[in-house]
Amino acid sequence: MLQVGIVGLPNVGKSTLFKTLTKKQVDCANFPFCTIEPNVGVVEVPDERIKKLAEISKSEKIIPTAIEFVDIAGLVKGAHKGEGLGNKFLANIREVDMIVHVVRAFHDENVHHVEAGIDPARDVETIEIELAMADIGTVEKRLETVRGKMKAGVTKDLENEESALSKMFSVLQTGKMANTVELTEDEEKMVADMSLLTRKPILYVVNVDEVTAADKNWKSPLGAERLAIPVSIKVESEIVEMSVDDQQMFLSELGLAQSGLDRLIAKCYELLNLITFFTSGEKESRAWTIQRGWLAPQAAGVIHTDFEKGFIRAEVIGYEDFVACNGEVGARDTGKLRVEGKSYVMQDGDVCHFRFST
Repeated sequence: MLQVGIVGLPNVGKSTLFKTLTKKQVDCANFPFCTIEPNVGVVEVPDERIKKLAEISKSEKIIPTAIEFVDIAGLVKGAHKGEGLGNKFLANIREVDMIVHVVRAFHDENVHHVEAGIDPARDVETIEIELAMADIGTVEKRLETVRGKMKAGVTKDLENEESALSKMFSVLQTGKMANTVELTEDEEKMVADMSLLTRKPILYVVNVDEVTAADKNWKSPLGAERLAIPVSIKVESEIVEMSVDDQQMFLSELGLAQSGLDRLIAKCYELLNLITFFTSGEKESRAWTIQRGWLAPQAAGVIHTDFEKGFIRAEVIGYEDFVACNGEVGARDTGKLRVEGKSYVMQDGDVCHFRFST
């Protein structure tokens, strides 16, 4: 399961966001370092399509797709040198697939801030410098190894690796993120295994007040180069305790089409370049997560490795066609069911039945 790490300075709303996302109780006391071990929770990815499929197929069960969120303790200035509880948590971040960086932009005299005053841009820079400094050592060590190998003989792979590492090292030395470096496809392949903190996709969640969260003209204080969304974590924590009907009414009053949490999860999905395909029948309707661009056999392998090994074909119905034809039988009768082979590129919303040999 893909993991999303929630990071930020202490007391910015990280643990409250995590608790709200997972509906899992964690210690949210108002003091730094209340989160010692990274808490992990599995979060359902909101998708109304699966409910419709289950209704049409008269499914006994609905199994949505999910993402795993990890609440990582607050970082502070000097974390890469071991300040606070830094080194331990930088290691935790290295394990995740992407980062949600929570930034405080709300004012509350009762909630202590580790720095003087509210300054989202400053706080983001503090964390980014810590991540960059943590990556420098990793890149420098690898660069030394690669240059040592090049003395014995230069290959194209070594050239690409040395070029990629040199570019990233130069940028990291300035305190900037390695994801700002443009690499060629060949260079990218040579450093893909490094799990650098600053090469991971990052979504910035700006923790704002209720009024700002509903502002359709909101402008990010973090600059256009950072993907950011405004979320009132306090309000979201109240919304999840409401009934579904009350949630819709409350969001409507705020002028919001969906909750901040739903937007957050959807953005994580988007940043991770993921899509969803479905299987649907009387027993269950189920959502499956795959990388965009995967072929049908790879998608089949997510269900069971034998499906990929013995893949014969995929019987595919687009979601809209499945609904319009009131299910598989109707889609088959009207020619909307397609038979696809091993080279078929999966599309978001495909409803599939895989044929395979054992």
